[in-house]
Amino acid sequence: MFTARKKIQKDKGAEPTEFEDTVAQAFFDLENANQELKSDLKDLYINSAVQIDMPGNRKAVVIHIPHRLRKAYKKIHVRLVRELEKKFSGKDVVLIATRRILKPPKKGSAVVRPRSRTLSAVHDAILEDIVYPAEIVGKRIRYRLDGSKIIKIFLDLKERNNTEYKLETFTGVYRKLCGKDVVFEYPVTDSA
Repeated sequence: MFTARKKIQKDKGAEPTEFEDTVAQAFFDLENANQELKSDLKDLYINSAVQIDMPGNRKAVVIHIPHRLRKAYKKIHVRLVRELEKKFSGKDVVLIATRRILKPPKKGSAVVRPRSRTLSAVHDAILEDIVYPAEIVGKRIRYRLDGSKIIKIFLDLKERNNTEYKLETFTGVYRKLCGKDVVFEYPVTDSA
């Protein structure tokens, strides 16, 4: 297990949980066993991992990756998720980059907060990470009479085969991470 510890690096030297150790071990095993992923996984590691219960007796594994390594992960995303879902049978795997929200600066301060560190920008980026490799092609916000709102997200039809079975998982993970209700759909094409 000591060799798998290099695959997880937590903030401020915190000890990984037992579940995070199993995810790090799965990464380590993939690096050693899978020849096509070996060179890509060599320099990659994770920040944390959480298991989330979904409706309908399903579970999702949410793996937080470092923000600066997200491009390297996106190159191998489809293959990596497929292999990890084989290792964690019956669980959907979602990779999300670790992002930080900064509070607004005090009045009169010369410091400017970057747009990428605002709450809405971070929530939008998390949404894009959750549905990757599919792209978001539309977004609608529906306000109900009771004051609640539902966000409808339209996904690209090209990735429908890879993502259709995970739509409930996407909804549950986003609700758990951001506290917002979303509904994922595919746009209706007029063939008439």
